[in-house]
Amino acid sequence: MPEGIIKFKAHWRETALPYPELLPELIHWRQVLYQAGLIGVCPDGIGYGNISRRVPGTGQFLITGSGTGGLPELTETHFSLVKKVITDNNELWCEGPVIASSESMSHAAVYETWPQAGAVLHIHQAEWWKKWLHKLPTTDPSAEYGTVAMAHSIAGLTRTIVAQRQQPKVIIMAGHPEGIIAFGENLENAVGETEELKN
Repeated sequence: MPEGIIKFKAHWRETALPYPELLPELIHWRQVLYQAGLIGVCPDGIGYGNISRRVPGTGQFLITGSGTGGLPELTETHFSLVKKVITDNNELWCEGPVIASSESMSHAAVYETWPQAGAVLHIHQAEWWKKWLHKLPTTDPSAEYGTVAMAHSIAGLTRTIVAQRQQPKVIIMAGHPEGIIAFGENLENAVGETEELKN
């Protein structure tokens, strides 16, 4: 199943995007990742990669919308606010001009597990993925993207990374070829975590 197909039960309310003041920084770092080829579109036209940031002081987060990976530039019409997630029920509540990314459950797993998390990235990079698979914290190979199993696997690895103060704060998605999750206390930190993957 190609990335971009939403597997969770979505409760989406179409509305203007809340918290527009949080968007400029989010758009900036999304553009950095897009220009680096870490977010983009496959030859078959299926987009990949997404980025999110926590709404300060809450459990909610802003995330790129479903199907936006291949767009060269994003505006406030391309983001969604995830308000609530019940992982075990595979349910998600969001609002905004577009429905939240198909990887929103994975982002939510990090935010719920580590209260200090301020930003989460899901990128694709084939060489990094092959190099670091099972060398850095790696999800269960049977867990597919956007599923409850993937969210649980990411939550467990996040818990270990934080408790053991492991660096970088990166998770390799074994069941999602090329997929990598990185997270940090803010957007700049989260993007910075990927720098060590180049070595």
